[in-house]
Amino acid sequence: MPVTKLVLLGLLLLLYFSVVFCNALDNRCWTLGDFNSPVLEKDGDIVIGGLFPMHYIAPETDHNYSKQPQHQECSGFDFRAFRWVQTMVFAIEEINSNSSLLPGVTLGYRILDSCDHVHTSLRSTLFLVNGTSSQTKANADDSAKCLSTAPISYFATCTCLTDKKEYPSFLRTVPSDVFQVHGLVQLVSHFGWRWVGTVGTDDDYSHYGIQAFTEQLERLGGCIAFHHTIPKAPSQAQIHAILNSLEGSTAQVIIAFATEGQLLELLVEAAHRNLTRRQWVASEAWVTAKLLTIPELHPVLAGTVGFAFRGTTIPGLAEFLLRVTPSPRPESVFTNMFWEELFGCRLGYKDGGDSKLSSLCTGSEDLMETENSYTDVSRVRISYNVYKAVYAIAHALHQLLQCGSKEQSSDHICKTESKFSPWQVIFMCVRVWEISNISGATECIKCPQYYWPNNERISCVAGIEEFLSYHEIMGIILISLSLFGVAVATVITVIFFLFRSTPIVKANNSEMSFLLLLSLKLCFLCSLVFVGRPSPWTCRARQAAFGISFVLCISCILVKTIVVLLAFRSTMPGSISLKLFGPPQQRVFIFCCTTGQVILCACWLALAPPYPYKNTSYQGGKIVLECKDVWPLGFYLVLGYIGLLSCMCFTLAFLGRKLPDTFNEAKLITFSMLIFFAVWISFIPAYNSSPGKYTVAVEIFAILASTFGLLFCIFVPKCYVILLRPDLNTKKRMTGKISK
Repeated sequence: MPVTKLVLLGLLLLLYFSVVFCNALDNRCWTLGDFNSPVLEKDGDIVIGGLFPMHYIAPETDHNYSKQPQHQECSGFDFRAFRWVQTMVFAIEEINSNSSLLPGVTLGYRILDSCDHVHTSLRSTLFLVNGTSSQTKANADDSAKCLSTAPISYFATCTCLTDKKEYPSFLRTVPSDVFQVHGLVQLVSHFGWRWVGTVGTDDDYSHYGIQAFTEQLERLGGCIAFHHTIPKAPSQAQIHAILNSLEGSTAQVIIAFATEGQLLELLVEAAHRNLTRRQWVASEAWVTAKLLTIPELHPVLAGTVGFAFRGTTIPGLAEFLLRVTPSPRPESVFTNMFWEELFGCRLGYKDGGDSKLSSLCTGSEDLMETENSYTDVSRVRISYNVYKAVYAIAHALHQLLQCGSKEQSSDHICKTESKFSPWQVIFMCVRVWEISNISGATECIKCPQYYWPNNERISCVAGIEEFLSYHEIMGIILISLSLFGVAVATVITVIFFLFRSTPIVKANNSEMSFLLLLSLKLCFLCSLVFVGRPSPWTCRARQAAFGISFVLCISCILVKTIVVLLAFRSTMPGSISLKLFGPPQQRVFIFCCTTGQVILCACWLALAPPYPYKNTSYQGGKIVLECKDVWPLGFYLVLGYIGLLSCMCFTLAFLGRKLPDTFNEAKLITFSMLIFFAVWISFIPAYNSSPGKYTVAVEIFAILASTFGLLFCIFVPKCYVILLRPDLNTKKRMTGKISK
């Protein structure tokens, strides 16, 4: 594939990270004057250009217009920025070795130093657009004429760049300062810092950030004691003037919007003056910078707070960074600068090395033995933003070139003849609810509520509504289990009614047994309300039916447990305990317990009832229909009331577990309560972690599982005796008066 397309990705620190697509035209254009800035480059089918602040001190050029300005080198090498450079190279090499991304297309790079200065950045950007370092007037015909730009930034957080009218093509892999400023205002308000000062630099990042911070702080009742701007190249007099103001101010909190290089000289002078006991609040640009962690600044910056980008790890980056070595080759120009700065020695290569350094480097020094911001990749932040920016371009190119994969048997894996505009290289609607349906548009259109973009992101389609339906397999299974439970409970009821005169039915409180079977049927049936499309009445009926039916069930079991315990006390001489808790008292007890749940449900549903809600937070075009709890505590109070009665029932049944075998219902109740607890204790975490319609399915399963547990544990052993062991269903067997 001939190099007829060029993508330049240039970063202007805190301004933009440019991506420029150019076509080879016949226009003659070349650079006027000397531009000897070092460049790190590698050819490729598509070249990505990068601009990084590898130095943080730019020389001041004397523009007297009497002679041509000479190139002057920048100073103050930034190890962290060099790591960003290597991260870009690492990402490009990783993409080139990936057979599934841009197969058959090789990415190259061209990287220059911006020196953290607008003028240097602009010159470097124009150089990236106009050609390589070896270009001359003779081959200027092959230069790429810039058509348009589509900047992408990994570090530009300025709020000014959110204006799509001014910057229609600007994109970034970092959040806007709108969010940072809001967080900083909340931070200072939390600690009660209402009288603060601000320090910034002469750029839009600082101007807009401090302006937004000031406006929000004043709305909350705070005041700005002072504001100082650090010039691009501050003189000692200007530094002293700023520090004099800081010393004389009563404000002890200072908010600084700047980069570490811009703050270094000010903070060093503050350390010389022993200007401590100030609370510094840092912007994201310098809060994690190791350049400011030197011991000299510890007394000044101790306790500094601020917000940083999310830290993460990039697999393979640490090993890649440690593989760099110096060499006399042109592509090692920045590595040589880094090597000399890090080890404090001079490389003896031709036209290279720092003449101020006396000792010579061997080139075999061990990076593993050093500790600096270049090798520290335990939690990378800005480097990860660079990594994402490169991959964003690669994925955009992959789609625009309609690339397949190397596994496909085709001579042309990517359609390299495809034509596209520069903004298309990185510009795509990435939010799940946005589309772009106009050719050449640089803005996204938000889909209406409950509509989602199609796969091509050119039109909006209605979202797919999802709920636990009667017609799907999971709904059918749950309904079948519910109806099966009702059928089993009905069969047991018929058996107990037919054998109601037998001792085993009489001995186990037949009235409570029939009422318990009725409540178990209600528990099975209440699960049916959870299936189907949520509506206002079903959302209210779900939890109420569940809560009341289960309280009725547990109340019956609790009464049966109390009766078993009192039956043994009644055998003692003079005991009247069973008479005091006869059938009328048992009915009143069940009524009172159930009424408490009815009142709780009525208050919950009257004051804050659940309502049908369309949840669009799930991806894939799904709209989950669910019942949203306005007051989630109401559900947990209903569940807690059931748990309280269950604990009482289990405690009493556990106390009666050692009663004679003929009165074995206490043991059965104990075992059934253990199953009940196991189901509902595991229900809570499963309920809170299940997505969409599976939340409803989890609750239905818990209802059915616990109800089946109660039904089988309490009634199946009795049915076994009634139907299969009638010899045990006698009065003598039940009273234990049969001779052995």
